[in-house]
Amino acid sequence: MLLCVSMRSGFRYKKRRQSFCPWPGALAFLLLAAATTLPAQTAGDAPASADSVQPVVITLDEAIRRAEANEPAFAAARAASKSSALDRTIARGGLLPSVIYHNQALYTQSNRGETTPRFIANNAAREYSSQASVNETLGLGQLAGVRRADAASAQAAAELEVARRGLTAAVTGLFYGSLAADHKLLVAGRARQEADDFTVLTSRREQAREAAHADVVKAQLVAQQRERELENAKVAAEKARLELGVLLFPDPRTPYALKAAEEIAQLATRVEVEQAASRNNPELKSALSALGISNADVLSARAAYLPDLGLNVTYGIDAAQVAVNGPGGIHNLGYSASVTLDIPVWDWLQTQHKVKQSEIRRDAARVVLSATQRRLIARLDEAYSETVAARNQLASLDTSVATAAESLRLTRLRYTEGEATVLEVVDAQTAFVGAENAREDGRVRYQAAQADLETITGTM
Repeated sequence: MLLCVSMRSGFRYKKRRQSFCPWPGALAFLLLAAATTLPAQTAGDAPASADSVQPVVITLDEAIRRAEANEPAFAAARAASKSSALDRTIARGGLLPSVIYHNQALYTQSNRGETTPRFIANNAAREYSSQASVNETLGLGQLAGVRRADAASAQAAAELEVARRGLTAAVTGLFYGSLAADHKLLVAGRARQEADDFTVLTSRREQAREAAHADVVKAQLVAQQRERELENAKVAAEKARLELGVLLFPDPRTPYALKAAEEIAQLATRVEVEQAASRNNPELKSALSALGISNADVLSARAAYLPDLGLNVTYGIDAAQVAVNGPGGIHNLGYSASVTLDIPVWDWLQTQHKVKQSEIRRDAARVVLSATQRRLIARLDEAYSETVAARNQLASLDTSVATAAESLRLTRLRYTEGEATVLEVVDAQTAFVGAENAREDGRVRYQAAQADLETITGTM
């Protein structure tokens, strides 16, 4: 479609009115018309920027799941566990007969005019072999290898569980530590605002000649201190979020919001905790598996005193022709079987020394197991006492915050009425900020103690 436009001014070659229809002018007109007919873009239609991206909501369970996928030490423990499980399968497969299909073509130089080979070890000048061979070795060493692989697989699984629970405890501490840092940032912001309001109050009282200038100076000093505390709280909150973000996202700067459970988990009884620890503690299972490995090593070393029985069955052809039947009706296809019994006689006490070595390592594994049991008992008592104390202090910390808030309110009213000094107000402000920060530290302490206890008992 060709659009012709008549214009009076703006595009003139002469002074008189002129009609034209150039393509660039038509295109510009169409673009202008389209722009005027399109609705105006609102603020909500603006392209999303990095600041407008909705943060990802992360719960504790989601944080643990993401950390398990991103933490290298846990990935290494998982790989070791899977590899040990395959070693166990390989060791069990070693007890079964192995089958190979052997094929060989052999040429040997013969004497001139004769068919006999020059190498007497070979049967003919041309020899072809196509055989299926079944081999089996029976001995105590193979059984000991299976036991060791089973124990090593159990130990790797226990170590994986140790790594998982340690990672869970670490993520729990970082999770609630980041929440506490965010809450402390809010506390610091309110404290700064409170200090600014108090500075205004002292200035008004000075102007009304109801307070000395020293009150204003003191209030300004406190406001400056609160400003520095707010900056420190911002840095601490950012550091806590980055430390947790390293475990959660490919880019630790990814914006996210933490969502904690509203209710605090109930604390199990002492009897339930002890029973769970005796059943599910992975460190104890790892020590028991290590002792099992040492016992298997002792058995394997002692197996060298006993003979090994080897069985072989071969079926196929080994002839001068690749055929079932040779010249003259000779049958090339056949089988052979052999039994081998190797009896150890003398090895210059190597077996005895290997047995001694394995027994020494077994004794060390027993000491490790005993120490693990004692450490588990002590750690269980410490963790349970810490959890109980931290839980009991939560209610007290909430009461302290309410009391400090009421004390600050009353002290400000007394100062407004001229019945309290500026130092009393500053002390009340400091006490209120300290009580709020102590409450956040108390919550982190309880969650960390609870995670440590659940790590020991295996209930996390």
